[in-house]
Amino acid sequence: MNWNDNRQIRIAILDLYEGQPNQGMRCIREIIQQWARSNGLNVVKDEFDVRLKNELPDTSYDIYISSGGPGSPLETRFQDWDIAWCHWADTIRRWNKNPDTVQKKYVLFICHSFQLASRYFNTGMVCKRRSEAFGVFPVHMLEAGRNEPVFGGLRDPFYAVDSREFQVVQPNHEVLKSMGGKILCIEKERPHVPYERAMMGIRFNDYMIGTQFHPEADAIGMSIRLQSDEKRKSVIENYGEEKWHNMLRQLSDPEKIMWTYSHVLPNFLNEAVEHLFAVPA
Repeated sequence: MNWNDNRQIRIAILDLYEGQPNQGMRCIREIIQQWARSNGLNVVKDEFDVRLKNELPDTSYDIYISSGGPGSPLETRFQDWDIAWCHWADTIRRWNKNPDTVQKKYVLFICHSFQLASRYFNTGMVCKRRSEAFGVFPVHMLEAGRNEPVFGGLRDPFYAVDSREFQVVQPNHEVLKSMGGKILCIEKERPHVPYERAMMGIRFNDYMIGTQFHPEADAIGMSIRLQSDEKRKSVIENYGEEKWHNMLRQLSDPEKIMWTYSHVLPNFLNEAVEHLFAVPA
């Protein structure tokens, strides 16, 4: 990219991990740092502890990334932080819809935040999965995904880290159409089980996009989590030891999650900054 303006780019990271140990925040920080350095950009990023401190950013930021997190996206809807998060999402949506606001705000919703956004905007049914999804899985693009700039450079299918007990199914096509939204990708087909495939990515509108998978996940973080006593025991009990070893082997394949890591979030940041630099300061 050829961005020579020394304009400051402000990024807000909404931390929904509720203080629990995670690799997601580290990965988001590292991708932003690598991207800013490689493009010679003046980036300032601030983090907001949404669930423990009820912190949320104002509208002074250019880019917003709302993280994954633990727990049920259905049971918190009347908690203060959840209500405040929904108010924040609606504030940004209204900002972007206002024709008088030339500088739009770009938002990426990841995993738990994707479920919250799907629930709030009513773009599909959020429900509990029959069993937890955890590991590296193929994600299949729909036509909109093949034409999505944030997915530029990805193969079909591409591979991503999936870690969730909940899912978004039964898309509300009327709501999506009214919002200017599109379903980008779905989970792998499982013809041997009678369950519909979940949505794995939605373009909610021109400025808001979300993924059920973790585009920020890297091999180091996934390896650390897989080799923890708790997760190792869980995977082996549910899927067998060979599956656990296979998950570890997949992490060394540069065309799997590291390919997704190096494309999705950087593409999102590129799209946002292209818009920012196209608008006079």
